[in-house]
Amino acid sequence: MGHIDHGKSTLLDYIRKTNVCAGEAGGITQHMSAYQAEHQSSDGKKHQLTFLDTPGHEAFCSIRARGAQAADIAILVVSAEDGVKPQTLDALKAIKAQKIPYIVAINKIDKPNANIDRTKTSLGENEIYVEGWGGDIPCVSISAIKGDGIPELLDMVILMAEMSDLTTHPSKMASGIVVESEKDTKTGVHATLLIKDGTIKIGTYVVAGPAFAPVRFIENFLGKKIESATASMPVYIVGWNEIIPCGLTFTTVATKKEAEKMTEEYKVTQHSARLKNKATTTISTAPSNTFSDESSVVMLPVVIKTDTDGSLEGVKYELAKITHNRVKIKIVSEGIGDINENDVRIAIGDPRVLVIGFHTKPDTKAAAIIERSAIPLSVQTFEIIYKLSEFVREQLTALIPKEYIEEVTGCAKILALFSKEKDRQVIGGKVETGTLFSGNDVRIMRRGSEIGRGKIRELQSKKLRVSEVAEGFEFGTMIEAKIEIAVGDRVEAVRTIEKKS
Repeated sequence: MGHIDHGKSTLLDYIRKTNVCAGEAGGITQHMSAYQAEHQSSDGKKHQLTFLDTPGHEAFCSIRARGAQAADIAILVVSAEDGVKPQTLDALKAIKAQKIPYIVAINKIDKPNANIDRTKTSLGENEIYVEGWGGDIPCVSISAIKGDGIPELLDMVILMAEMSDLTTHPSKMASGIVVESEKDTKTGVHATLLIKDGTIKIGTYVVAGPAFAPVRFIENFLGKKIESATASMPVYIVGWNEIIPCGLTFTTVATKKEAEKMTEEYKVTQHSARLKNKATTTISTAPSNTFSDESSVVMLPVVIKTDTDGSLEGVKYELAKITHNRVKIKIVSEGIGDINENDVRIAIGDPRVLVIGFHTKPDTKAAAIIERSAIPLSVQTFEIIYKLSEFVREQLTALIPKEYIEEVTGCAKILALFSKEKDRQVIGGKVETGTLFSGNDVRIMRRGSEIGRGKIRELQSKKLRVSEVAEGFEFGTMIEAKIEIAVGDRVEAVRTIEKKS
């Protein structure tokens, strides 16, 4: 775990000898994935290690929290160039909340700007006290690119696991955590599970919250089919009856009847909890003037489709940060899987609707409807989370209603009244502040109060027609106004400008 671009995926890439970064848009890990690697420790023994790769981007904080929930040991990756950063502290918070032991890996020691001592000082300033610097947290300096220090890091992981006295019961039915879930148009709903205890076998049923799946086959992290899986193994199970919220615990049972009973009990419990919360919510009947008028708020309706449940969380988190007092994002529909016909129909029904896909795209039917649509539809797909948020922010900004204010450009005192014909009055005066322009709208002021409005039709200075008269100069002017102007009145020249937000 750690801050964005501090080298988590590069570290995993070196350990597994496969390229993770190239498969992630923009080099950012935007899902949590589980992988297994084999490490031969210094004593010659071979060990299987399961790694959970979590995103460092701020939008995926809930996925990081689940990573800490599922793990036995955490590796907090910190760049030797940058030191502790905001998401480093978020990761540490998630680690401490789950009370799991952790190791600090100071990465990028091969970089020219790397400074290990400065990084350890930065860690200490943020109450992360490593060994040799006033604390007992193990710390290993590494280069995820060159591989320096990585064998020592993995040895430290194994040592910490042995000290933690982690145990499992292979004869038990498997239980663990749902790491990720997604929906595929061909294969349906499938999920990545991390087994915490027991063994999962073909022929059993997996239950997680409101959903269950028959275990017809088990895939390991490489996509290979296996007969059974034990503790600490990440497995892929296909055929769930509905999308599963990530982070839920799962259990295995022997029969479909048991699985259905457990899901029904879960749904009843959740429904009762919602009713209880609704009943205990206190609603104030007192009048309040602290909220804005909802009728004056412009809505930006959005349909969100993502490839996984974790991605959906990340997108919603990012969109929640885009706020304005006069424009509001309203999620009218959300889901997992390809952008489908129903999503596009929503946009056809209301052209304001923005259909956003993250790591997903329109299916064949939806693409055909978009192409044939008589009205332009806003359907956008993204691979990078911050590109998505930038686009939505731009769309929201474009909808902000423009506000206009009056700006006073000049003020003059009326010294003489020469003639009046209907609404047109010829007067003389002197500019006290600012500048008067021909064509200006004016406020007619008497004893500090506005008594009417008019417009400058003509300006003269020294008997010559001019377009403007500056401060300190006398002038003659023709003003068109329904109010009769008197000597001693003042006129304020005003112009309407757009208010800057």
